[in-house]
Amino acid sequence: MNTKSQRIIGLTGGIATGKTTVSNYINKIYKIPVLDADIYARKAVLPNSPILQEIFIRYGRLVQFPDGQLNRQALGDIIFNDIEEKQWLESKIHPYVKNKLEKKISQSKYSTIILSIPLLFEARLTNFVTEIWVVYSFRKEQINRLIINNNMTKKQAEKRISNQIYVGYKASLADVVLYNYSTLEVLYRQVDFYIKNKTFIHV
Repeated sequence: MNTKSQRIIGLTGGIATGKTTVSNYINKIYKIPVLDADIYARKAVLPNSPILQEIFIRYGRLVQFPDGQLNRQALGDIIFNDIEEKQWLESKIHPYVKNKLEKKISQSKYSTIILSIPLLFEARLTNFVTEIWVVYSFRKEQINRLIINNNMTKKQAEKRISNQIYVGYKASLADVVLYNYSTLEVLYRQVDFYIKNKTFIHV
């Protein structure tokens, strides 16, 4: 995938493990550009987009606000309780995201870029990157963050987590594991070390 001598860091982990915290820090401190797959996924379902129209045709008013916007919470309740519906939605959004990332990578002139891809393994995008970084956090911490930051119930949070590949398994496949169950200072020190010391990364 990568034909240039770029350092392309695939940043992933489980839901609510701290990926955005890490990517924001890298971008702010090191001025390294971040390509966020979640942003492209949201663009895929903007009002009047072909994918959004397909979603409305499939689920109707169940996932549609009166103003025509997508009710993400309602859609999430559907796909995280039905594996076939989840696979259908991913079959629409993943190719869109993949295409956007591919174009952005080919256009980038930076020597290092971050690809923030929550579903790096699930969407089979590991060939896009030169190294894989996984942000790891305890399940209890993930649940607490989803309840506090995303207004989810404990049951909803557990369902979201269970619908992703276990973060411990992702960590076993990573070149770098960032442990996010202490302070932000501790997390940032880990990031600093691996940004500055590529020789410690086995790729």
